[in-house]
Amino acid sequence: MKKSLLLLLSLTALAGCSSGEADENDASQAESSNETTENVDTSSEGEASSENSSEETSGESELPDEPVAYEYEINPGIFTVEPINEASPEVALLTFDDAPQPPDSHAIEIANTVKDKGANAIFFLIGQFLEDEEAKQIVKEIYDMGFEIGNHSYSHPDFYTLTYEEQQEEITKTNQLIEDITGEKPRFLRLPYGQFDENTLAIIEEEGMTMMNWTYGYDWEEAYMNGPALADIMVNTEFLGSGANLLMHDRPWTSEAIGDIIDGLREKGYEMVDPKLIASPEREEE
Repeated sequence: MKKSLLLLLSLTALAGCSSGEADENDASQAESSNETTENVDTSSEGEASSENSSEETSGESELPDEPVAYEYEINPGIFTVEPINEASPEVALLTFDDAPQPPDSHAIEIANTVKDKGANAIFFLIGQFLEDEEAKQIVKEIYDMGFEIGNHSYSHPDFYTLTYEEQQEEITKTNQLIEDITGEKPRFLRLPYGQFDENTLAIIEEEGMTMMNWTYGYDWEEAYMNGPALADIMVNTEFLGSGANLLMHDRPWTSEAIGDIIDGLREKGYEMVDPKLIASPEREEE
């Protein structure tokens, strides 16, 4: 990939999610969100709406016998969810990072609410948490509910500081841990703090994965560490637009807010996209 593209991608990534280190994220969140939002509202212009609602496939508890046709893809520059052909552009993607973290995990509560609302989501896991037996059980339960499980590295490091071999270990070790639990290798990778380099891109290609950072998120900021405030900002932020990729975490206030977030997004005309409909390169060799 050209170096100029790499620099563009790096600028659009937010300095996002950590497991409890909110102070490091606030400044870069505001700076990067401004760049992202300029693109979110226009990235899907001209696309026709589809009568095939992703809600119809949300919350399935079993994988289909045949793989579903991909209807969406991730924009590699701004990480929005964009329609392929005639799929509706008026969608939003729910994602939850850093789950589960027992004994104070709210991942099951979040998953139950999302499922009860007839929606779907991706849960991005940190590999080191999966050494815990309770965490493994939680992940298996969430997977069996029909949710996509993604890779969020093994130890949540700054990938800029890692060698090729160290990055590879962070990604492949977590892939294996997740596959051991679910029987399925993750299709999507979310980088800690949204940071990556040429080594990261090469490893992603080798692993046949899709990189998925995000467009906006707030639940690590102190002002939004309560349900009503978080629900309000996630729905009424200026950064909401077609194909928005919402970053959230395994937190009690996120669990409290998620039902209202889904309702609010739908009131604004957005449906929650089913991750099963989002393209990844694992089928290219079939």
